[in-house]
Amino acid sequence: MKRTLAGIAAAAAVTAGLAGCGTSSASTAQNALIQKDANLYQIDQIERTWHEAASTHNVNLMMTVFAPGAVLNIGGKSYTGKSQIRNFFQEYNTSFQPTTDWVADTPSFKMRTTVNGDKGTLYFECDYIDVKTGKVTDVVGVDHDVQKINGKWLVVSSVASTPTLSR
Repeated sequence: MKRTLAGIAAAAAVTAGLAGCGTSSASTAQNALIQKDANLYQIDQIERTWHEAASTHNVNLMMTVFAPGAVLNIGGKSYTGKSQIRNFFQEYNTSFQPTTDWVADTPSFKMRTTVNGDKGTLYFECDYIDVKTGKVTDVVGVDHDVQKINGKWLVVSSVASTPTLSR
């Protein structure tokens, strides 16, 4: 991961240095592509943080992916703002219960990410695997609208969905 970010940063630095030698549509297009790739990578980190938080029962970590006024829709209910979303994870989400010993994962082919400026989307499926048996106990899909706020990509809207990507 760090190598990928370092590679993106190095490519951006080289591109920025070359841009000082004169502006061309090719270098502008290359800069835009590098920025898009960097944004997609940062959006993908939301999924990694989400599953680390679920696997370790870390509600504080989970809350770092949500914008202050985010909305979570799940099971026919809507939770608005970090306080309500935190309460949902602490009280109702099975993967955060102390008696649950699951690892949460998303195979890479079960993810879709888009970006358009400072907004994007992130879909992933959560495979919850029981540590004792090694069996998948639950699979859920989640559609997120994400936005870059104060330089950080955050979930602004999250909707639980039926998984759509097959194995």
